[in-house]
Amino acid sequence: MLKIYNTLTRKTEEFQTLEPKLVKMYVCGVTVYNDAHVGHAMSALVFDIIRRYLEYRGYTVKHVMNYTDVDDKIISRAKQLGEEPLKLSKRYIQDYARDLKALNVLPATSNPQVSTTIPLIIQFIEGLIEKGHAYAASNGDVYFSVTSDDDYGKLSGRKLDDMQAGSRIEVGESKTHPMDFALWKAAKESEISWDSPWGKGRPGWHIECSAMNLAELGEQIDIHGGGNDLIFPHHENEIAQSECYTGKNFSRYWVHNGMLQLSGEKMSKSLGNIVSIKEFLSKREADVMRMLVLNGTYRAPLLFNDDTLDAAQKNVERLKSALRPASASENRLNAEEISALASANESAKASFTEAMDNDFNTAGAIAALFEFSKFINTARDHGATDEQLKSAQSTFRELAGVLGLKLEEKQGSGDADAFINLLIEVRAEVRKQKLWALSDQIRDKLKELNVTIEDSKDGTKWRYS
Repeated sequence: MLKIYNTLTRKTEEFQTLEPKLVKMYVCGVTVYNDAHVGHAMSALVFDIIRRYLEYRGYTVKHVMNYTDVDDKIISRAKQLGEEPLKLSKRYIQDYARDLKALNVLPATSNPQVSTTIPLIIQFIEGLIEKGHAYAASNGDVYFSVTSDDDYGKLSGRKLDDMQAGSRIEVGESKTHPMDFALWKAAKESEISWDSPWGKGRPGWHIECSAMNLAELGEQIDIHGGGNDLIFPHHENEIAQSECYTGKNFSRYWVHNGMLQLSGEKMSKSLGNIVSIKEFLSKREADVMRMLVLNGTYRAPLLFNDDTLDAAQKNVERLKSALRPASASENRLNAEEISALASANESAKASFTEAMDNDFNTAGAIAALFEFSKFINTARDHGATDEQLKSAQSTFRELAGVLGLKLEEKQGSGDADAFINLLIEVRAEVRKQKLWALSDQIRDKLKELNVTIEDSKDGTKWRYS
């Protein structure tokens, strides 16, 4: 039985969907005003892995990830660049989609945008006003009344009285309670805006996701996801306005990933310590970023530095070793060894599933793959043929694929490969003459060029690392 930690209840619960074998999952996307960074990649990878595993377990997943394409930051950056806000956001949406593809993240079932959901947002706000959960201020703003919701604060565990302490109503705001939040913002001069019953304006941040979720998935969903920095106020406010509007429980499970940290600090544009996805992929393969996420616990902070990335790279190479072809050998596995490899095949699947069923324990799943790779590599060393390895390697690739790992060997140019083959032949002659120091020097120089060589009784093989 699959179990998931639920932020709302603070418990690990058995996973039961609203409809049999259908998962409706909404994940908060990015605000598109600049290049996406590896912190965004972490969240995207976490929920890509969750989706892939749910599909592996036989569920159909309706995965919605929105784009916030109307926002203060977008408007500000568009002014700086002399560009129309919606054109700017469209460009960054396209960039982010390319980044996700390069990271091997499956495309979401749908990617709604704020700018195309305005009529429903207005309808949603009108409904909240009619039900007594929102009010229009004299300046054209519309606010949600937090005191109208007895359950306000249930996701974050905060009490309204405690939240109110130290809070104040800013100059220009016309709300009645310091914690009331904007559903609609009156337009400022020269800003992008839409007509509404309250005058020209644009939506507040929180109402956008509630409306897009309603449009794409309906009144109730199975999983709502995002970074744990969104628990308050964004997701807290989403619950309040959605449940006050529909009168129904909004999401059965709230799933939050931890933050990516650089030198112990959260990675963010405001701190100026970001690494863009493009910059990362120019230096490392996508599997390394995914392995970094897989090695940890998705709910915990994740340290991003050269040491953790190098460790992730080594782990990727360890897994790749299991998919290499058989050695040229006259030996073959005997019946007992074939049986042991078949048992390892089934054991790997069971261990993998057991780990992932425990709140998507990817570190446990990776450990199962490492153990499986040992069996495969040992079988190869003992003379297994490609045919004898086929079933195990197929299972290995399938399980790695559930985690989104591609495990592709790097390719060189034909000329480079020919030159490396020549060096390997020269080194073989050197070894025959027992010139071990020269042999080691060739090996080390090749390693500096990211070429790994492996010596065995059947000869020497090499690969790009």
